[in-house]
Amino acid sequence: MSLRSTAAITVGKSSHWFLHHFLHGGTSLPGKITLAFDPDVLETLGANYETVLITGTNGKTLTTALTVKVLQTTYQNVLTNPSGSNMKQGIVTAFLTAKKTASGKQLAILETDEANVELVTRYLHPKVFVLTNIFRDQMDRYGEIYTTYDKILNGIRLEPKATIIANGDAPIFNSKDLPNPTIYYGFDLGNDQELQAAPNTDGLLCPNCQHILHYHQLTYSNLGKYYCPNCGFSRPQLQHIVTELTEQTPVSSTIKIDNQPLTLHIGGTYNIYNALAAYSVGCFFDVPAEEIATALNANDQKVFGRQEVINLENKELTLILVKNPVGLDQVLQMIKTDQQPFSLAVLLNANYADGIDTSWIWDGRFEQLPFERIPMVLAGGERWKDIAFRLKVAGAEQTDFKKIASLPAVLESLKQVPTKHIYVLATYTAMLQLRKLMAEQGYLKEGME
Repeated sequence: MSLRSTAAITVGKSSHWFLHHFLHGGTSLPGKITLAFDPDVLETLGANYETVLITGTNGKTLTTALTVKVLQTTYQNVLTNPSGSNMKQGIVTAFLTAKKTASGKQLAILETDEANVELVTRYLHPKVFVLTNIFRDQMDRYGEIYTTYDKILNGIRLEPKATIIANGDAPIFNSKDLPNPTIYYGFDLGNDQELQAAPNTDGLLCPNCQHILHYHQLTYSNLGKYYCPNCGFSRPQLQHIVTELTEQTPVSSTIKIDNQPLTLHIGGTYNIYNALAAYSVGCFFDVPAEEIATALNANDQKVFGRQEVINLENKELTLILVKNPVGLDQVLQMIKTDQQPFSLAVLLNANYADGIDTSWIWDGRFEQLPFERIPMVLAGGERWKDIAFRLKVAGAEQTDFKKIASLPAVLESLKQVPTKHIYVLATYTAMLQLRKLMAEQGYLKEGME
């Protein structure tokens, strides 16, 4: 270790200690300070780790958390970035705060922003890349889905011997020839039929001939058992498969992966994909299937802002991050299956971390919500007028429809809802603001993690 790296790491650890103990933060700034002293410090920090990078548009945070749980059943030394701080500085902070261990394989399981894959790969030389999905997301930051995939590929091409564990139901991950060994996961529930995705779905053109893809099974958006009727391009062979979907509720899914039964204690088909990715990584690292299932069966799988349940004046507030059309629509499809009355709040911000363009809210099928079981709907956030208009068009005015600009007033209104259960859908900065406010009022222990 060079003198420069030693000094940078010392300063970084000291800054984290101060921020963590006095300001209850420190997920990103210590890494930024460390990098200011030594821009190449990540190579030193990660030198003794086998690294897994988890990236994609949706599901990175939960996939990372589940993967860590799975690997901890077999390996003692598993480092991660649980706060979701997935830029270079956040990853540096994760290494700065890692506990030192004397022996055993050291694994780093890291959620990584799509645009940071290349940068992080240059220093950490990953053993595995996990690709969850690529959907349209913050066009002002990432561009079209193919542009986003190119950003990821720029990193993968630096490590041609690293294994790729990819969502085989996503056509984009089968669109480029790569030398890397590749493991695909996906759904195959049988009962093939002739299907086509909705016409406004992204990523439906065959990468070989530009014909519209067809499907034998369609999970959601452009994910499924796809094929091109013109040139024969089709889904690759899957190594790990959801073979049975027994039951789904807003808070759980009972499934079989490779015929191994398990219950995932978090709702949504999109979260089954996250569990399937974690299962696939576990198999790669030789964790027995029974132990993987036990880890995924545990009833502690929620991470902050991702179906996090918060007790608010004896009400159950479920906080769900929404950030793009596909993710929003899947959340709406999930909550509408709740058979009990519930209240709904949607908080929309348009800061840099949220994406400045808010037009994506029109692609979520709010019209399908069971407003007859939703006695109160609330529109809030910095762009409350935009989301209020969207909800009005969807039919929210048939219930008690509130439009509130002030976040403290939003929280006070949520305390008074007529139902025991509240779903709060929030963009990233709105979610952080609400959590911080609830932490200040004692409903959460900390505001960020």
